[in-house]
Amino acid sequence: MQTRVCRLYGQNDLRIETETVARPAKNDVLVRVGAGGVCGSDMHYYFDGGIGLIRVREPIILGHEAAGTILDTGSDVSGLIPGQKVAINPSRPCGTCQYCAEKLHQHCLNMRFFGSAMPMPHMQGLFRDLINVPASQCIPLNPEINLNDAACAEPLAVCLHAVSRAGDLHGKKVLVTGAGPIGSLCVAAAKRAGAAKIVVTDLKDFALDIARQMGATDTINVASDADAMTTYEANKGHFDVCLECSAAPAALGSAISTLRPQGILVQVGVAGELPVSFNALVAKEITITGSFRFHHEFAQAVELINTGAINVKPIITETFDMADAQKAIEIARDRNKSVKVQLSFAS
Repeated sequence: MQTRVCRLYGQNDLRIETETVARPAKNDVLVRVGAGGVCGSDMHYYFDGGIGLIRVREPIILGHEAAGTILDTGSDVSGLIPGQKVAINPSRPCGTCQYCAEKLHQHCLNMRFFGSAMPMPHMQGLFRDLINVPASQCIPLNPEINLNDAACAEPLAVCLHAVSRAGDLHGKKVLVTGAGPIGSLCVAAAKRAGAAKIVVTDLKDFALDIARQMGATDTINVASDADAMTTYEANKGHFDVCLECSAAPAALGSAISTLRPQGILVQVGVAGELPVSFNALVAKEITITGSFRFHHEFAQAVELINTGAINVKPIITETFDMADAQKAIEIARDRNKSVKVQLSFAS
């Protein structure tokens, strides 16, 4: 069978090509991809040729947020059948290295993560019509679930993990800096975790409107109202937790200024090096922690989408056919009109 693939050859060099896909191996399933989300990493690979020290060094099929329908199963696969809708978990830790043994699977030394330029050779991604996937990476969906919604399971899993890094949020005051897809999904995850107040900052009203739909109690456009955050700096700070999703130096500085003593800063966004005001961190005894990918949270994300406990529809702002992948990536960077841009594939 033939399948289209969305392959990046280097900075600004994206091509739609055709290749052959085989029957699934004994532990694999053949999935017809229905929807795939354009992630910030896909945009960095396309526009910048990489993310920080991670560079695109060989042609790579993009994409790690996807859902589809099973067409065929390998001889040893049980519990999955043709016609079944599934969300594809892009993460495949080895299960045997020292970090997997410590249940830190997201730090696996032999991680195979779809669409990642981190290892060499690169891990090819999910932006293609057909793909063979290990059955263990396919999480069943309810028949009525829209595949566009299901393709949001991966970024939602990232946000569930980030919220878990902050500890118990019940009754807490939470600041979310950056209202892109991760920021808006962090809002939903924080709300579900019991946060009493969620304030979101961004530079764009369009994105802030989506954040309100996802559960923000207040939003602030720091481009048009630069002084609005100063009220939260009084008495050494206001917020118990900040989920920093923008990777912008100004946002990080604002987070530190508005966190109360012994507050928690979870750094979710990544974009190279960021300056940190260590004097303020020390003086207010702020805990700063990173958040990287996910593990068991992927299944949790699928369950939340399956049951309707979290509605991801507001973040999906535009969908393009895979043939228009370059346009989709360019639109995805336009924060005036997009939050989560997705691709649709052959039906």
